[in-house]
Amino acid sequence: MARSTPLPDSLHQSPFTVYESRALGVPAKRLRSKDLADGGRLIYLPKGREIDLRERARVLAAATPGAWVSHQTAAELTPLGLPPWMEGDIVHLSKPHELPRVRRAGVVGHRVRMIPGEIGECGGIPISLPPRTWLDLAAVLPLRYLIAMGDQLIRVPRVELEGRTTPYAYKEGLRLLIRQHPNMKGVEKARLALGEMRVGADSYPETFLRLAMLNAGLPEPELQVRLDPYDHWSPAADLGYRHFRIALQYDGVHHLSRKQQSRDFRRDEAFISAGWSYFKVNGDDLNDGFQDVIERVKRAKRRSV
Repeated sequence: MARSTPLPDSLHQSPFTVYESRALGVPAKRLRSKDLADGGRLIYLPKGREIDLRERARVLAAATPGAWVSHQTAAELTPLGLPPWMEGDIVHLSKPHELPRVRRAGVVGHRVRMIPGEIGECGGIPISLPPRTWLDLAAVLPLRYLIAMGDQLIRVPRVELEGRTTPYAYKEGLRLLIRQHPNMKGVEKARLALGEMRVGADSYPETFLRLAMLNAGLPEPELQVRLDPYDHWSPAADLGYRHFRIALQYDGVHHLSRKQQSRDFRRDEAFISAGWSYFKVNGDDLNDGFQDVIERVKRAKRRSV
């Protein structure tokens, strides 16, 4: 039996479109070989290989002229992230409102009003930029998640970890974005979220902790509280009250590394040695709505008055 002609390297292990195969000179009959599976209209998959969300999003966008990855999928493929219950295998694709909606298996199609500058590229995938993704999701995200995602948009990035020096957005730019889409579903919720967003939260749980403290009647906490506010290299806690000498630190998964634990120990020791009431917060506190830690903060506040 004749062996199939090898595919070009760029198509050998990844899903691809008919357009991509034609551009590389692959004969139509080669696409009927048994090592390939039909991935739906205009798409072929390497048989027996699991395709992840990023690969599916890329090939579905490539097979749909005029479309880009948006909504939940755009959030999953960028550092914005999603609540766990919203994650999934469905790919969200948007088109301008003057074009027909995308209709194919495994895709949620959207027709939207898009303004130039709201779409970019991520790893070769046309995709909604983070500010537009945030606005697209305003209709479906609970308010506290929309605030937390917004905090991730406007926070100052850590260049040594992320390779960027500027935030994804500034509050004034988001205010303009909202004004440009006055009839969009969820726009009022986005406006409410914008008013509650703050620069300084490095993670969703840090925002949830801040909001829980406010809901419990505590004052607005300062974010990224430095032990010595005049020293850029001074240890900093996630949030707290300088006047009451109270600091809180949320320890997420990345705090489990030995290098991070060493840094954490030095920071913890510095605050405690300086006489601050210092609280370590983790996922267990998040799961119970931070009730216990908030009561402890209230007691520390009363003692400091």
